[in-house]
Amino acid sequence: MANFSKSNVPQFSVDIYQNEFLPEGGREVNAIVTVTSTGGGTSGGLPLASQAPADLPGTRPGAAVVIMVDCSGSMDYPPTKMRSARDATAAAIDTIRDGVAFAVVAGTHQAKEVYPADGGLAVADPTTRHQAKQALRRLSAGGGTAIGTWLRLADRLLSTADVSIRHGILLTDGRNEHEKPEDLRAALDACAGRFTCDARGVGTDWEVKELTGIASALLGTVDIVADPSGLEADFRQMMEAAMGKEVADVVLRVWTPQGAEIQYVKQVAPTVEDLTARRAEAGPRAGDYPTGSWGDESRDYHVNVVVPTAGVGQEMLAARISLVQPQPDGTPQVLGQGLVRAVWTDDMVASTRINPQVAHYTGQAELAQVIQQGLEARKQGDFDSATAKLGRAVQLASASGNEDTAKLLAKVVDVVDAVTGTVRLKARVADADEMTLETRSTKTVRVKK
Repeated sequence: MANFSKSNVPQFSVDIYQNEFLPEGGREVNAIVTVTSTGGGTSGGLPLASQAPADLPGTRPGAAVVIMVDCSGSMDYPPTKMRSARDATAAAIDTIRDGVAFAVVAGTHQAKEVYPADGGLAVADPTTRHQAKQALRRLSAGGGTAIGTWLRLADRLLSTADVSIRHGILLTDGRNEHEKPEDLRAALDACAGRFTCDARGVGTDWEVKELTGIASALLGTVDIVADPSGLEADFRQMMEAAMGKEVADVVLRVWTPQGAEIQYVKQVAPTVEDLTARRAEAGPRAGDYPTGSWGDESRDYHVNVVVPTAGVGQEMLAARISLVQPQPDGTPQVLGQGLVRAVWTDDMVASTRINPQVAHYTGQAELAQVIQQGLEARKQGDFDSATAKLGRAVQLASASGNEDTAKLLAKVVDVVDAVTGTVRLKARVADADEMTLETRSTKTVRVKK
């Protein structure tokens, strides 16, 4: 018999890594905040929603998902692309958990609900999954691309479900050429905080910055599937991850004392994502930074605080970091908490020691930045700058053990010496290799323990 006890509810832990010692007059405090969720998600042994009463604690929360499939004319070139998209969507539908609300949207220069095609969502069970896969036969290529309309329709459909987890999966093969950039931006602004969205680009004719912008705004993942034959496995994996989400709308709440200022808050693992500009005020001297939905997983955040100066021997609480989930009645539920300290010392060794986690993730953030700058310089024909930036990327990837990024860099540059970052630009680079490097530039590795 399934266990429906409260022990099935995900448990959160917050760990702080920092060097709290500052020299006399020092003001900058850096901390890596590791947030870990365990006991729920894909490995928590939770029952399917259809197998347990909704009012029992520990059952999975209500969830809804909309799959948006590009059906523009370019999806017919080659014809295998549209066929692979249909097969991938069918695989995703098979992965949807019983009891989860879902819909499929065909996207062109407008958005159309393909299933259930009644302005709402279907509830997953063997019958509706079969019907949805039958409806995929109606997906055909023709028309333009206006992704903002797809996202707005997904938002309308998801809003019809009284659930806590709302998720989108978006596939495109081309550039967003049939709406203005500001229209897409407005759609993203309207959808931000309402659902998360994973974005995938198939082939090499789409714009990396467009898809990374979508995933960033909607707190999802982004990747390239250069060969359409890889779509099915990727879609199944994306849907499995979405089905593993247990807790929605979680925020990182950062409180600082009088006179202290937050310089930035960044997610640094598993990807680099700057959350600084997304701060929402949450009472006196506190701000909330969105983190989206959680399953069984661990993420790292870099918090930088400038504190008032103090004399040797003094100490203060530089920041209180809380993981918070707002409740329906407006009260916050604190899921975990950690403290960032500042201690002033005249011990030069103590105050100049760099915390390994802080050093590692500072390098990973720089790695993402120099890759993007290097590729942009290469596109602009500034080969000296491109060589310098990509050489620095090779050096950082090597030093941090980021082997995946190192392999991607080696397809764009010839590495002469990884330790010193000495490289030569390759004369010819496949579009897929360059786009893969750019798309995955923000993926990081955890710090070596």
